[in-house]
Amino acid sequence: MSAEAGGCPGNLPAETTSFVGRRAELTETARLLGVSRLVTLTGPAGVGKSRLALRAAGTVQGLFPDGAWLVESAGVQDPSLLGHAVLEALGLADSTARRPDRALVEQLADRELLLVLDGCEHLVDTCAGLVDALLRAAPGVRVLATSRQELRVRGEHLLVLAPLPVAEEGAVDGASAAEDAVRLFADRAAAVPGGFRVTAENRAAVAAVCRRLDGIPLAVELAAGRLRALSVEQIAERLDDRFRLLTGGSRTALPRHRTLRTAIGWSHELCTPQERLLWARLSVFADGFDLDAAEYVCPGGGIEAEEVLEVLSELVAKSVVVREAGSGGARYRMLDTVREYGAWWLRSLGEEGRMRRRHRDWYLGLATWGEVEWFSARQAETGDRTRLAHANLRVALDFCVTEPGEEQSALHLAGTLWFYWVGCGHLGEGRLWLDRALALAHEPTQARAKALWVTGYMATLQGDLRHARPLLEECRQQAVETGDDLALAYAVHRQGCAALIGDEPARAAVLFEEALWHYEKLGELNSNVLMAMFELGLAAVFQGDTATGERWMERVRDLCEEYGERWAYAYGLYAMAYSEWQLGEVGAARAHARECVRLNHLFRDLVGVVLGLEMLALLTTEPGADGASGDLREARLLQGAAHRLWQAVGIPLFGSRHFRAPHDECAARAEAGLTEHESAEAFRVGSALGLDAAVARALEGPAAAEKGEPPQRCALRGLGSAYDA
Repeated sequence: MSAEAGGCPGNLPAETTSFVGRRAELTETARLLGVSRLVTLTGPAGVGKSRLALRAAGTVQGLFPDGAWLVESAGVQDPSLLGHAVLEALGLADSTARRPDRALVEQLADRELLLVLDGCEHLVDTCAGLVDALLRAAPGVRVLATSRQELRVRGEHLLVLAPLPVAEEGAVDGASAAEDAVRLFADRAAAVPGGFRVTAENRAAVAAVCRRLDGIPLAVELAAGRLRALSVEQIAERLDDRFRLLTGGSRTALPRHRTLRTAIGWSHELCTPQERLLWARLSVFADGFDLDAAEYVCPGGGIEAEEVLEVLSELVAKSVVVREAGSGGARYRMLDTVREYGAWWLRSLGEEGRMRRRHRDWYLGLATWGEVEWFSARQAETGDRTRLAHANLRVALDFCVTEPGEEQSALHLAGTLWFYWVGCGHLGEGRLWLDRALALAHEPTQARAKALWVTGYMATLQGDLRHARPLLEECRQQAVETGDDLALAYAVHRQGCAALIGDEPARAAVLFEEALWHYEKLGELNSNVLMAMFELGLAAVFQGDTATGERWMERVRDLCEEYGERWAYAYGLYAMAYSEWQLGEVGAARAHARECVRLNHLFRDLVGVVLGLEMLALLTTEPGADGASGDLREARLLQGAAHRLWQAVGIPLFGSRHFRAPHDECAARAEAGLTEHESAEAFRVGSALGLDAAVARALEGPAAAEKGEPPQRCALRGLGSAYDA
């Protein structure tokens, strides 16, 4: 789990606008979190549930040793992906084939954190089931949820959020909470060019606008954005005319959810035709998007590509779209309610299918380019870019597996993303998409062949050879029958991986050599080819031929340096450390194992991290260059940390005798030199470490635990909970 720059664990975003009002609700939310492990903020759309939840979480996050974490569940459409989304938000990864909710429960069992589950109403049953499982199995976890309806989980405390209060017409002005809606309008209006201020002359009109909008924050903010074109008096007059038309003159006839929809609709009508069209088309994006994506997906039929930026800027100015600065440049997003309105309008225009297809095409292109750039010095940037696009990639994949006729695209997209599934710690989700795609399309196409070897490869890394071998053999047979030499090379290569993990190094070596012959004949050179080289070297080392092994590893190192490749190189470092351990070159082995851990952690590749940890644990038992004796307790601690990570990867050490050899040797040394209690205690301490803490410990030693203040026990724990009753 990661931490913010300030050192406080969590991923809560920085506030981009001021927080207005809600003092009583903020206090009550914090109080409820002290007495309940599940607090749900409910209320109509646009009432400010998300904003209050984030402010409340930021207020209390210091009470949780493992921080406060935001999960934007509104961007998850497929219930089966909710667990993956939570793991991703927490900076955790699960590469096993098990259900992600089970993995999540296991990984959070001993954590003390606040989980902010935002936007649950469209997945209310799934969210309720996940929260219930977490609360039962993880006593240190508390949940702050936002939803338009309650979760109905035992022990849930509800806080119904009402719109901001507005003083009645004719009331005497004051500084009470009744002015909160007016203050919100004033705050947002101040950002409009011209610097609008509430004065004695316009205060009545501002209050009238807020009253007409029932004090719903989102509606008030949208109205404030209209000040670029209208005076506040004109806004008040036009709103009153519109609502009178809808309600026949009754001021109480319009429910609040219709008030918001009407307010959004009025804001929509005041947009230009191009702005309305772009609003609708942008609704196909989940979570955030960048300008390049919008310029590809949204043009045509009224908007030219070169006009997108100007129209998008107008939507930002009118608070329809939110602009966010990031390290990779500006990104944009729409609030859920605004996106929902745009999606409704897109369906009304009959453009939903075309826009979803263009959206799919863009993210298929992003995945294809990412696969190319993965074999370069830009690997880390490629991983980060793909991670930012993850929510949209899910939408694109969902389109492919649900739209008739798109089955081959599903195979192509899911297979092309192998570098992200494997290299960035998403084996579990990757197999989910690939399994679904393979079940839809059985024609012997190139896309299916690739999906077969990618799925077989991922199953192998999970230690699931029972499923991996048939998939890889099907890929090989199809390649032979169709004359697909490239698919044949990959199938044979990954069959070699299965043989290596299955403790057949001699057979693995033959398969790797055959695959490399095919790769060379085809002119194929990428990260996978380099992996085949290092794997061939490792197969030689497993057979006791360290000289041959080191020759292959030297070749891998030279090619990695030439092309700037670091992911395959990290695995090569593990093989080098393994060989050097067998040769007694402890210093070099330590250096290579540490760099293996560091690089794999950069990519969030759990398989590589945990292999490096296992090797470092053994090397920690060896005497140092200064003659100091090995540290058996620290070695056992690192084994405990590795044990925890294997639970998120699959079968520990793939169930392989050769891969397990360093682990067994380390355990034997610890057993001989420590008491049973000392060994068990060190293992327990290590198994309590999260990924980041385990890596820090491996790279920096015991000094990593001495940095900063030790985490305080959660001050909220033990205060009583209806859930625990």
